[in-house]
Amino acid sequence: MYEIKKLNAISDLIYTNLDKKAYHVSDDAVDPVGILVRSAAMHEYEINPSLVAVARAGAGVNNIPLPKMTDAGVVVFNTPGANANAVKELVICALLLSCRDVLGGVAFAGSLKGKEDAAKQVESGKKAFIGPEIFGKTLGVVGLGAIGALVTKAALALGMKVIGYDPFFTEEKAKTISEDLTFTTNLDDIYTGADFITLHVPFNDSTKGMINASSIAKMKDGVRIVNCARGELVDNDAIIAALESGKVKKYVTDFPMPAVIGVSDKIITIPHLGASTPEAEDNCAVMASAELKDYIENGNIKNSVNCPALSLARKGTVRVTILTKEAVTEEDIKKALGGAVALSLAKRGDVTYVIADLDKVPAKEVIDALAANALKVRVL
Repeated sequence: MYEIKKLNAISDLIYTNLDKKAYHVSDDAVDPVGILVRSAAMHEYEINPSLVAVARAGAGVNNIPLPKMTDAGVVVFNTPGANANAVKELVICALLLSCRDVLGGVAFAGSLKGKEDAAKQVESGKKAFIGPEIFGKTLGVVGLGAIGALVTKAALALGMKVIGYDPFFTEEKAKTISEDLTFTTNLDDIYTGADFITLHVPFNDSTKGMINASSIAKMKDGVRIVNCARGELVDNDAIIAALESGKVKKYVTDFPMPAVIGVSDKIITIPHLGASTPEAEDNCAVMASAELKDYIENGNIKNSVNCPALSLARKGTVRVTILTKEAVTEEDIKKALGGAVALSLAKRGDVTYVIADLDKVPAKEVIDALAANALKVRVL
């Protein structure tokens, strides 16, 4: 029986992959082989020796200490694209909210309860909540991954023009999203040309505070910025100053950090609802549990954020997997194991992953010798 620990509530659709006869999923597993997590912070989590994998039901993994996990031989998975549609819909909502003051208008209408002249006040007061349309305006999409691609298609369908930027894309690849997408390899093209900017990049050292005083200075006057990616992508002091000066007209964020809560009616703070739909939670649960199962049972890696991707159909009677930072070759592994029915190797950075299928279980001393210089060796 494989023990799986949940660090957050997660959809019961995990059981479409994790058969209850083979897997015991609980909140209090002491020595789990796998972990399912959503937003729980794992930086102080004590890694038990049996742990081989962590699956994040979502895309971002800032709550997981990747170097620590890698050094412990733990493969970390995420679920790219599983919540993309949910986030896309919130981004479109945010674009609309950044234009007409729908929230203010709703509050105003609610304040008229019980007043006999409510209809009259509505007609005289609605001018305070007027705003522009998005039709015909230019949207800058920073990051053209699963979410950015869907946002691009939706915005184009709504009559917007779209400029897209992604450092990992080419013009040819960008055209697979839409022939109507204007692709650029220069972020300044978005900063100078967009009426709206939406962020869809991960948070790391290169993207931290990418929206700052310098980048804002390049933008159009009255630009509207949507951030449903990560709060830390935006320098809060810079955005607040830009809102006060009028350089930025509205800032809509799905990350209500203390620095931006209640400081301006030009900031709309959404309580991290990007992936908060039943459909997205179900999709993430199914994908995360499938990744865990395939790795635990077969050693196959897909959608890992810290280890190489590698899958191999089983051919022998036993499988050996090796996760290492040592410089090894296929010949090294074959020699150590005494041959293999099938063998494949993949590298990512300084991490090498090996899958070897054999006709018989290797001797204990062989496995011990391999494990002496590896992060993790498993016999499946």
